[in-house]
Formats: sequence, C-alpha cells, structure tokens
Amino acid sequence: MDIETATTAFSALAQPTRLAVFQLLMAHEPDGVPAGEIARELAVPHNTMSTHLAVLARAGLIEAERQSRTILYRARPKAIQALASFLMKDCCGGRPDVCAPLIAELQPCCPPAQSTLAEKTHV
Repeated sequence: MDIETATTAFSALAQPTRLAVFQLLMAHEPDGVPAGEIARELAVPHNTMSTHLAVLARAGLIEAERQSRTILYRARPKAIQALASFLMKDCCGGRPDVCAPLIAELQPCCPPAQSTLAEKTHV
C-alpha cells in the first residue's frame, strides 16, 4: 500500500457515519448488508447513505454487489489488513518487544479452527 491509498482510506474512515458503516459491515462479514438496511440501522437518509457508501467504495474499503433490485455491501477485510500493515511496517525499529502488545491486540476475534490430528499428519 502506498501513502496515497492509505490517506484515502483514512480520510474515508475519518467521518463518524462512514466509520459506523464500516464497523457494521465488518460485523456482518462475509454475508454483507443491503444498502437500505444499513441506512435503517444507522438512521441515515438513503440519499445521504449512498454518498457515504460511495466514499467507502472509492477508498477500496467496501464493495457492492447487485442482487436483483438490491445492492448488497460487504467490507473488504483485506483492505483493512493492508492499512494496518502499512501502519506497522518497520514498526518499532526492529524491537519486537515494543510491538508485541500491539500485535497481540490485533489478533483476530475469531481464531481459525484448529486442524485435526489427521489433517496435521496427512501429506
């Protein structure tokens, strides 16, 4: 990620409604949420919500998929991963002890399922 892309993403998230939209979409990942439901959930007029969704989409933080007459929005977790990586790149001048607490805080809320013994030993 370059500084221009990071600045665009941070700018998109630097507004309370857009940040709330992004958090809502992350909570509903990978299913997504229809545009009208996002507007209702956050009590934002549909035309205003359209503008916020467009800003987030242009920043690459969300994506839209048309399903019949409904537009379904999804967060792009890889975009946030790239943004966090951009911030952490060359973190702490090569001193992992300084970064360790931050990295621990960034651990996923839902760790991947442990593989079974059969999966671990299968070649």
